[in-house]
Amino acid sequence: MKVDFHIHVTPDDLIRDYKGIYEKEPYWALLSESPNNRFANGEAVIADLDNSGFDVGVVTGFSFRDLGLCKYVNDYTIELVKKYPDRIVGMMAISPKERGYEAEFARCIDAGLVGVGEMFLSGQGLNPFERDDLAGLMGLSKEADIPMVIHSNEPVGHNYVGKVEITPKEIYNIALNFPKNKLVFAHFGGGLPFYELMRELSSSLSNVFYDTAAGIYLYKPEVFRVLREIGILDKILFGSDFPLLSIVRYKSYFEKSGLNSEELGLVLGDNACKLLNL
Repeated sequence: MKVDFHIHVTPDDLIRDYKGIYEKEPYWALLSESPNNRFANGEAVIADLDNSGFDVGVVTGFSFRDLGLCKYVNDYTIELVKKYPDRIVGMMAISPKERGYEAEFARCIDAGLVGVGEMFLSGQGLNPFERDDLAGLMGLSKEADIPMVIHSNEPVGHNYVGKVEITPKEIYNIALNFPKNKLVFAHFGGGLPFYELMRELSSSLSNVFYDTAAGIYLYKPEVFRVLREIGILDKILFGSDFPLLSIVRYKSYFEKSGLNSEELGLVLGDNACKLLNL
């Protein structure tokens, strides 16, 4: 089964009036104004899966600071899961500093969502060095046995919209604070996978996974050979970051990766199926 683990979905009316919440959500405004920004509804997700020959897409709405907006996009994700039960797997957007987030978490679990998806710590006012900022949500996620996807980026290289101080240093601290949680650090974990060569780090990252979202902008295809040599291909999850990038944009990327068919199978779906119990 081929799985795209990292897809963003947006309700149609929010796409039409995406500027209407700028004042309330400055991080949304920042990303929305990027010349590379794209929006996609559920039907666009299905079309991209079909066009690329993928079976399942893991989708999430935008992780707003406002819990009401999180609920709104979660409603849309829940409806998509109901409409396309064999094609769409949903993750929840949640804001753990907002009153009532626990009830929204429970509602999403009851509705069949299987993870917390992509947390924007900077945009949501969450400090990766303040354990209490995430402790409540981590506790709920651990109890529900679901993964949490957290945005991360590399501390070097070119600047781009959304590149913030959520680097390997910050996300490693999260992994240390919550060693029993299933964590997925997006965008190759900002380079954290390479530090798994350090003996002291590899053991403390045993429950950590990394997705490849926007990877073709960041690393040469040879990155997969390096990850194979490190011995962590079983922790790598293909994510396109659609609609920023369509799945087909990765075709030549994986053709040049140097991985054999079995190894590609792990990255392109087997690892995600195991993590999400698909």
